[in-house]
Amino acid sequence: NSNKWAEFAARVSGEWDGFGADFTASGEAVELPESVVPAAYREWGVRVLDWQTQCPTLADPAAPCALHYRLVRLLPTVGCEADAATVHTSHRRHAASAAAFAYAAAGSYVAAWPRGPAPVLEVEHCVVRPPGGCADDVVSSRVRVVQTVALGREPRLRGIKVFSEQWYGPFRNGEQLGGCAVREAAFAAGERLDASEVLGTWESAAAAAARFSDELDPEKGKFAELSPVVGPSRTLLRDAGGVVTLPKQLWSTFKEHGDGDFLCEVGWCLGGGGAVTSRCVLSKDGDVKASCFRLSSTV
Repeated sequence: NSNKWAEFAARVSGEWDGFGADFTASGEAVELPESVVPAAYREWGVRVLDWQTQCPTLADPAAPCALHYRLVRLLPTVGCEADAATVHTSHRRHAASAAAFAYAAAGSYVAAWPRGPAPVLEVEHCVVRPPGGCADDVVSSRVRVVQTVALGREPRLRGIKVFSEQWYGPFRNGEQLGGCAVREAAFAAGERLDASEVLGTWESAAAAAARFSDELDPEKGKFAELSPVVGPSRTLLRDAGGVVTLPKQLWSTFKEHGDGDFLCEVGWCLGGGGAVTSRCVLSKDGDVKASCFRLSSTV
Protein backbone atom coordinates (compact mmCIF):
# COMPACT_ATOMS: atom_id res chain seq x y z
CA ASN A 1 0.00 0.00 0.00
CA SER A 2 1.75 3.15 -1.22
CA ASN A 3 -0.09 5.36 1.32
CA LYS A 4 1.24 3.27 4.22
CA TRP A 5 4.74 3.41 2.73
CA ALA A 6 4.50 7.20 2.42
CA GLU A 7 3.44 7.42 6.10
CA PHE A 8 6.35 5.17 7.07
CA ALA A 9 8.80 7.20 4.95
CA ALA A 10 7.72 10.45 6.63
CA ARG A 11 8.21 8.98 10.11
CA VAL A 12 11.43 7.05 9.58
CA SER A 13 13.31 9.79 7.69
CA GLY A 14 15.47 12.24 9.61
CA GLU A 15 18.42 12.59 11.94
CA TRP A 16 18.34 9.86 14.61
CA ASP A 17 21.09 10.43 17.18
CA GLY A 18 21.88 8.63 20.41
CA PHE A 19 24.10 5.90 21.79
CA GLY A 20 24.92 2.36 20.73
CA ALA A 21 26.54 -0.58 22.48
CA ASP A 22 27.56 -4.15 21.69
CA PHE A 23 26.62 -7.08 23.90
CA THR A 24 27.74 -10.70 23.94
CA ALA A 25 25.26 -13.49 23.25
CA SER A 26 24.72 -13.73 27.03
CA GLY A 27 23.99 -10.00 27.37
CA GLU A 28 27.32 -8.74 28.76
CA ALA A 29 28.31 -5.27 27.52
CA VAL A 30 31.47 -5.20 25.39
CA GLU A 31 34.06 -2.50 26.11
CA LEU A 32 35.14 -0.19 23.30
CA PRO A 33 38.58 -1.03 21.85
CA GLU A 34 41.38 0.54 23.89
CA SER A 35 42.67 2.33 20.77
CA VAL A 36 39.61 4.63 20.68
CA VAL A 37 39.28 5.35 24.42
CA PRO A 38 40.83 8.66 25.56
CA ALA A 39 43.88 8.23 27.81
CA ALA A 40 42.15 10.14 30.63
CA TYR A 41 39.48 7.43 30.93
CA ARG A 42 42.12 4.70 31.01
CA GLU A 43 44.04 6.57 33.72
CA TRP A 44 40.89 6.93 35.83
CA GLY A 45 39.99 3.27 35.25
CA VAL A 46 36.67 4.20 33.61
CA ARG A 47 35.19 1.46 31.39
CA VAL A 48 33.76 2.89 28.16
CA LEU A 49 30.93 0.73 26.83
CA ASP A 50 28.88 3.09 24.63
CA TRP A 51 29.47 4.71 21.26
CA GLN A 52 27.80 8.01 20.51
CA THR A 53 25.97 7.35 17.25
CA GLN A 54 24.11 8.99 14.40
CA CYS A 55 21.73 7.27 12.03
CA PRO A 56 20.65 9.71 9.29
CA THR A 57 17.84 7.92 7.44
CA LEU A 58 16.05 8.79 4.21
CA ALA A 59 13.09 7.01 2.60
CA ASP A 60 11.44 8.16 -0.65
CA PRO A 61 7.67 8.42 0.01
CA ALA A 62 6.93 7.85 -3.69
CA ALA A 63 9.14 4.77 -4.14
CA PRO A 64 8.43 1.79 -1.87
CA CYS A 65 11.64 0.03 -0.78
CA ALA A 66 13.77 3.13 -1.48
CA LEU A 67 15.32 3.61 1.96
CA HIS A 68 18.90 4.08 3.04
CA TYR A 69 20.61 4.99 6.28
CA ARG A 70 24.12 5.61 7.51
CA LEU A 71 25.32 4.32 10.86
CA VAL A 72 27.98 6.67 12.21
CA ARG A 73 30.03 5.92 15.32
CA LEU A 74 31.76 8.92 16.89
CA LEU A 75 35.02 8.66 18.82
CA PRO A 76 34.50 9.08 22.57
CA THR A 77 35.57 12.47 23.95
CA VAL A 78 36.39 13.64 27.47
CA GLY A 79 34.00 16.19 28.94
CA CYS A 80 31.95 18.33 26.61
CA GLU A 81 34.12 18.59 23.53
CA ALA A 82 31.11 18.78 21.23
CA ASP A 83 33.10 20.52 18.52
CA ALA A 84 35.75 17.84 18.64
CA ALA A 85 33.40 14.97 17.78
CA THR A 86 35.19 12.84 15.19
CA VAL A 87 33.71 10.09 13.03
CA HIS A 88 35.24 6.68 13.79
CA THR A 89 33.25 4.55 11.32
CA SER A 90 30.43 5.17 8.86
CA HIS A 91 28.43 2.37 7.20
CA ARG A 92 25.65 2.87 4.67
CA ARG A 93 22.77 0.44 4.18
CA HIS A 94 20.06 0.25 1.51
CA ALA A 95 16.77 -1.60 2.04
CA ALA A 96 17.19 -3.12 -1.43
CA SER A 97 20.17 -5.15 -0.16
CA ALA A 98 18.20 -6.70 2.73
CA ALA A 99 17.23 -10.37 2.52
CA ALA A 100 13.82 -9.20 3.79
CA PHE A 101 12.32 -5.90 4.91
CA ALA A 102 8.94 -5.33 6.61
CA TYR A 103 7.67 -1.93 7.71
CA ALA A 104 4.84 -0.37 9.73
CA ALA A 105 3.30 3.04 9.04
CA ALA A 106 4.28 4.25 12.55
CA GLY A 107 7.98 4.11 11.61
CA SER A 108 9.01 0.69 12.94
CA TYR A 109 10.59 -1.94 10.71
CA VAL A 110 12.40 -5.27 10.76
CA ALA A 111 15.15 -6.11 8.29
CA ALA A 112 17.37 -9.14 7.75
CA TRP A 113 20.81 -8.26 6.39
CA PRO A 114 23.00 -11.07 4.97
CA ARG A 115 26.54 -11.19 6.36
CA GLY A 116 28.92 -13.01 4.01
CA PRO A 117 28.38 -16.29 2.13
CA ALA A 118 27.48 -18.51 5.10
CA PRO A 119 23.92 -18.35 6.47
CA VAL A 120 24.75 -15.53 8.90
CA LEU A 121 22.18 -12.76 9.22
CA GLU A 122 21.89 -9.52 11.12
CA VAL A 123 18.23 -9.25 12.12
CA GLU A 124 17.52 -5.58 12.84
CA HIS A 125 14.40 -4.70 14.84
CA CYS A 126 13.64 -0.97 14.77
CA VAL A 127 10.93 -0.32 17.36
CA VAL A 128 9.36 3.10 17.79
CA ARG A 129 8.12 3.84 21.29
CA PRO A 130 4.32 4.06 21.12
CA PRO A 131 3.05 7.55 22.03
CA GLY A 132 2.19 7.66 25.73
CA GLY A 133 -1.30 9.01 25.31
CA CYS A 134 -0.08 12.45 24.24
CA ALA A 135 -1.43 14.25 21.21
CA ASP A 136 2.06 14.83 19.85
CA ASP A 137 2.18 13.04 16.52
CA VAL A 138 5.95 13.31 16.09
CA VAL A 139 7.97 10.15 16.52
CA SER A 140 10.62 11.04 19.06
CA SER A 141 12.32 7.93 20.44
CA ARG A 142 13.07 4.43 19.24
CA VAL A 143 15.41 1.50 19.80
CA ARG A 144 17.13 -0.59 17.19
CA VAL A 145 18.25 -4.03 18.34
CA VAL A 146 20.38 -6.05 15.94
CA GLN A 147 20.76 -9.79 16.56
CA THR A 148 23.65 -11.45 14.70
CA VAL A 149 22.62 -15.08 14.16
CA ALA A 150 24.55 -17.94 12.59
CA LEU A 151 22.28 -20.60 11.11
CA GLY A 152 23.12 -23.79 9.19
CA ARG A 153 24.56 -26.78 11.08
CA GLU A 154 25.04 -25.12 14.47
CA PRO A 155 22.53 -22.28 14.84
CA ARG A 156 23.44 -19.78 17.53
CA LEU A 157 23.21 -16.15 18.52
CA ARG A 158 26.61 -14.51 18.01
CA GLY A 159 25.94 -11.13 19.58
CA ILE A 160 23.55 -8.22 20.01
CA LYS A 161 23.86 -4.53 19.18
CA VAL A 162 21.53 -1.97 20.79
CA PHE A 163 20.95 1.61 19.64
CA SER A 164 18.83 4.03 21.67
CA GLU A 165 17.93 7.01 19.49
CA GLN A 166 15.87 10.17 19.34
CA TRP A 167 14.68 12.17 16.35
CA TYR A 168 16.43 15.51 15.98
CA GLY A 169 14.93 16.88 12.76
CA PRO A 170 14.71 16.34 9.01
CA PHE A 171 17.37 14.41 7.10
CA ARG A 172 20.66 16.32 6.70
CA ASN A 173 22.93 13.31 6.17
CA GLY A 174 24.49 13.70 9.62
CA GLU A 175 26.22 16.97 8.84
CA GLN A 176 25.72 18.24 12.39
CA LEU A 177 27.63 16.12 14.89
CA GLY A 178 25.54 15.52 17.99
CA GLY A 179 28.09 16.40 20.68
CA CYS A 180 26.53 17.57 23.94
CA ALA A 181 23.15 18.41 22.45
CA VAL A 182 22.18 14.72 22.50
CA ARG A 183 19.21 14.08 24.80
CA GLU A 184 19.96 10.38 25.16
CA ALA A 185 22.43 9.08 27.75
CA ALA A 186 24.92 6.22 27.72
CA PHE A 187 23.10 3.06 28.85
CA ALA A 188 25.25 -0.07 28.44
CA ALA A 189 26.35 -0.14 32.10
CA GLY A 190 22.76 0.31 33.27
CA GLU A 191 20.73 -2.25 35.13
CA ARG A 192 19.49 -5.14 33.01
CA LEU A 193 15.80 -5.93 32.78
CA ASP A 194 14.67 -8.43 35.43
CA ALA A 195 13.81 -11.73 33.70
CA SER A 196 10.66 -12.01 35.85
CA GLU A 197 9.21 -9.14 33.79
CA VAL A 198 9.52 -11.23 30.62
CA LEU A 199 8.45 -14.71 31.71
CA GLY A 200 4.87 -15.83 32.13
CA THR A 201 1.61 -15.30 30.28
CA TRP A 202 1.09 -12.37 27.92
CA GLU A 203 -2.05 -11.23 26.17
CA SER A 204 -1.72 -9.47 22.85
CA ALA A 205 -3.70 -6.22 22.44
CA ALA A 206 -2.80 -5.41 18.84
CA ALA A 207 -0.59 -7.05 16.24
CA ALA A 208 0.64 -6.47 12.72
CA ALA A 209 2.32 -9.14 10.62
CA ALA A 210 3.95 -9.84 7.27
CA ARG A 211 4.39 -13.28 5.73
CA PHE A 212 7.03 -13.86 3.08
CA SER A 213 6.46 -16.55 0.47
CA ASP A 214 9.37 -18.41 -1.12
CA GLU A 215 8.70 -16.50 -4.33
CA LEU A 216 10.92 -13.43 -4.56
CA ASP A 217 9.61 -10.29 -6.20
CA PRO A 218 12.26 -9.62 -8.90
CA GLU A 219 12.22 -5.87 -8.18
CA LYS A 220 11.73 -5.59 -4.44
CA GLY A 221 12.76 -8.99 -3.10
CA LYS A 222 11.12 -9.88 0.18
CA PHE A 223 9.54 -6.54 0.96
CA ALA A 224 6.20 -6.17 2.75
CA GLU A 225 4.00 -3.99 4.89
CA LEU A 226 3.18 -5.16 8.41
CA SER A 227 -0.62 -5.43 8.19
CA PRO A 228 -3.00 -5.48 11.17
CA VAL A 229 -3.90 -8.96 12.36
CA VAL A 230 -7.67 -9.32 12.68
CA GLY A 231 -9.25 -11.64 15.22
CA PRO A 232 -9.45 -12.29 18.95
CA SER A 233 -6.50 -11.36 21.17
CA ARG A 234 -3.98 -14.16 21.64
CA THR A 235 -2.25 -15.33 24.78
CA LEU A 236 1.37 -16.38 24.74
CA LEU A 237 3.40 -18.17 27.40
CA ARG A 238 7.04 -17.01 27.52
CA ASP A 239 9.57 -19.34 29.13
CA ALA A 240 13.26 -18.67 29.75
CA GLY A 241 14.43 -20.50 26.60
CA GLY A 242 16.82 -18.29 24.65
CA VAL A 243 15.90 -15.14 26.60
CA VAL A 244 18.69 -12.61 27.24
CA THR A 245 17.84 -9.50 29.27
CA LEU A 246 19.45 -6.15 28.44
CA PRO A 247 19.52 -2.58 29.78
CA LYS A 248 16.88 -0.02 28.62
CA GLN A 249 14.06 -2.43 29.63
CA LEU A 250 14.88 -4.64 26.62
CA TRP A 251 15.15 -8.35 26.03
CA SER A 252 16.28 -10.57 23.16
CA THR A 253 15.23 -14.15 22.37
CA PHE A 254 16.79 -16.60 19.91
CA LYS A 255 15.48 -20.15 19.95
CA GLU A 256 14.17 -23.03 17.87
CA HIS A 257 10.62 -22.44 16.70
CA GLY A 258 8.70 -25.40 15.34
CA ASP A 259 10.20 -27.76 12.80
CA GLY A 260 13.63 -26.50 11.78
CA ASP A 261 12.73 -22.82 12.09
CA PHE A 262 14.17 -20.23 14.48
CA LEU A 263 12.60 -17.30 16.29
CA CYS A 264 14.39 -13.96 16.67
CA GLU A 265 12.43 -11.77 19.08
CA VAL A 266 13.09 -8.41 20.69
CA GLY A 267 10.90 -6.94 23.43
CA TRP A 268 10.72 -3.50 25.02
CA CYS A 269 8.95 -3.20 28.39
CA LEU A 270 6.96 0.03 28.49
CA GLY A 271 6.03 -0.02 32.19
CA GLY A 272 2.72 -0.97 33.78
CA GLY A 273 3.01 -4.55 32.52
CA GLY A 274 2.95 -3.56 28.85
CA ALA A 275 5.51 -4.32 26.15
CA VAL A 276 6.01 -4.03 22.43
CA THR A 277 7.67 -6.98 20.68
CA SER A 278 9.12 -7.61 17.25
CA ARG A 279 9.47 -11.20 16.03
CA CYS A 280 11.09 -12.65 12.94
CA VAL A 281 10.92 -16.34 11.94
CA LEU A 282 13.85 -17.77 9.95
CA SER A 283 14.53 -21.16 8.41
CA LYS A 284 17.83 -22.84 9.28
CA ASP A 285 19.06 -21.83 5.80
CA GLY A 286 18.51 -18.17 6.68
CA ASP A 287 15.29 -17.78 4.70
CA VAL A 288 13.00 -15.17 6.29
CA LYS A 289 9.48 -16.56 6.63
CA ALA A 290 7.47 -14.07 8.68
CA SER A 291 7.65 -10.96 10.81
CA CYS A 292 5.27 -9.65 13.48
CA PHE A 293 4.98 -6.59 15.72
CA ARG A 294 2.79 -6.87 18.81
CA LEU A 295 1.61 -4.73 21.70
CA SER A 296 0.91 -6.95 24.68
CA SER A 297 0.47 -6.94 28.42
CA THR A 298 1.15 -9.42 31.19
CA VAL A 299 -1.83 -11.38 32.44
